[in-house]
Amino acid sequence: MHEQSITALAAALRARAFSARELTEHYLARIERLDGRINAYITVTAEQALAAAERADQQLAAGSAGPLTGIPIAHKDIFCTNRVKTSCGSRMLDAFVAPYDATVVQRLEAAGTPMLGKTNMDEFAMGSSNETSFYGPVRNPWDRERVPGGSSGGSAAAVAAGLCAAATGTDTGGSIRQPAAFCGVTGLKPTYGRCSRWGMIAFASSLDQAGVLARSAADAALVLQAMAGFDERDSTSANEPVPDYRAPLEDDIAGLKIGLPKEYFGAGLDPGVAASIEAAIKEYEALGASVREISLPNAPLSVPVYYVVAPAECSSNLARFDGVRYGHRCEAPRDLEDLYKRSRAEGFGAEVKRRIMIGTYVLSAGYYDAYYLKAQQLRHLISDDFRRAFEQVDVIMGPTTPSTAFRLGAKTDDPVAMYLNDIYTIATNLAGLPGLSIPVAPVDGLPVGLQLIGDVFQEGRLLNIAHQLQQRTDWHRLTPSLAAP
Repeated sequence: MHEQSITALAAALRARAFSARELTEHYLARIERLDGRINAYITVTAEQALAAAERADQQLAAGSAGPLTGIPIAHKDIFCTNRVKTSCGSRMLDAFVAPYDATVVQRLEAAGTPMLGKTNMDEFAMGSSNETSFYGPVRNPWDRERVPGGSSGGSAAAVAAGLCAAATGTDTGGSIRQPAAFCGVTGLKPTYGRCSRWGMIAFASSLDQAGVLARSAADAALVLQAMAGFDERDSTSANEPVPDYRAPLEDDIAGLKIGLPKEYFGAGLDPGVAASIEAAIKEYEALGASVREISLPNAPLSVPVYYVVAPAECSSNLARFDGVRYGHRCEAPRDLEDLYKRSRAEGFGAEVKRRIMIGTYVLSAGYYDAYYLKAQQLRHLISDDFRRAFEQVDVIMGPTTPSTAFRLGAKTDDPVAMYLNDIYTIATNLAGLPGLSIPVAPVDGLPVGLQLIGDVFQEGRLLNIAHQLQQRTDWHRLTPSLAAP
């Protein structure tokens, strides 16, 4: 069951080949048997999932089921879930039980999806390897000595290992696409504002976007259809109509104009990854697409710009965790100042503290103009590069990551080396554009991701382009072995 697409599972549920309860029990059994090897889940909600599956079976029997009714999914532990722990991978929220559901959770529940549990993540979504989690690192199902990517590494690993049919994630600088590439799954970051941020615990508010990880573009289209749409409770939500993302999947892409940024194919890109990307591009040419080199001249500035803007926003957003209202509180504080200091020092991990300190510094008097204001100006230049590029091409393609998944612990002592893993993904967030990573030919048995970047609200076009490649190739159907060494 777990190797089938969502479309195939939905068809089998309607044909009564198995029930939603049986499907949910299958995934729960796999989680119990296999998750100890990869640590993809923080919380498993078996009782809640089975109750939802029972309701799904009733809808299936009544003929009122939707495309996702009875399809078991998981949520990244950054989305608030009513009466279920929402930790953000942090000691700070280890005991926090949300009193409401995030909009994304509400919409997927309304679509009939049983929630299997909450997936592991880098603490407060800050990381590129899923090694900063209070609950320990997630291991890559393809090689358990390697990272799954971050911060949505738990979601990516769970999908890759067949521990859920699909999973939600969030992407602030590549946190859906990078783990999708490392784990060999499809990961979509929609246009900023396409999916509601209400109930999604904030890291960097002008960059964060909810998205989906699934086995294929067709599966991702089904999940995005349920997630997307305007939400009046979210001031950053885009009041734009949501198209039918499934409708254009089969459209012919002959005549498609693909842009390859020369900045994405220079020094720092692993030769094996480059060869895999080039092979995928040739498949697109065989489908009738044309390829041209383009330039995103300010792309090399995206990493330093991001690591000014994102920490600045995180220092503001995380100021609310003070030990007073919710979250970790230190024992026997001497006074209010001691309560603040020790609660935050004990509750936050090293990477979160690093980014709070950087953000506070760049926002401080005397440095705001030199750092934060300058970064915002450069952010506009990066957006302008994309605008000019889309006057020439329909889609931008390139590697999702500079290399395949690296070994656990390989970069934990070098923050800059860790940050550079997102060198090809960050600019998309700074410009608010949709981005998609799909698996292409592996290198030395490890997955490689091809990144597709589209113009604003062109998620349907990206899914169509990705689906056409996945109809022609089998790279997205490869699955890891979780056999014990």
